[in-house]
Amino acid sequence: MKPQSAPLLAEEQVVIYEARQILLRRLNQNPVLSSWQAVLDYCALTIRGDVERFHVLYLDKKNRLISDECLATGTVDHVPVYLREALKRGLEVNATALILVHNHPSGDPEPSRADITMTKEIQKGCKVLGLSLHDHIIVGFGREVSLRARGEI
Repeated sequence: MKPQSAPLLAEEQVVIYEARQILLRRLNQNPVLSSWQAVLDYCALTIRGDVERFHVLYLDKKNRLISDECLATGTVDHVPVYLREALKRGLEVNATALILVHNHPSGDPEPSRADITMTKEIQKGCKVLGLSLHDHIIVGFGREVSLRARGEI
């Protein structure tokens, strides 16, 4: 049986919001995602939630964060992802690289077959447009999974 998370109390939601604001201010002071752990910490703090959300981190050629954009919000077990929108936005902000990130509200960050298929489609589109797809990170409770580390991309 999978552990179920308790709903967040209003006070906890305020604390999480304030922590995110502190993190965003810190990123604005030092926007280089300089280590893998910095990327995972950022994703774990900002992407976790009760519904699936799909984000793209758009990076410049020095891996500085240009923009973190939530491109879609879904349900407890699905989020629609549109290749065209992810790549279009990358071109608009002059990104040279992308990191895809989404959460699994169930807490289990293991990728589904659909997650892997979608990632490979975005990777193909990136290649055509001269963008690099650094990774696709899936955020769960207390653990993140990197599709690159698993050899899926």
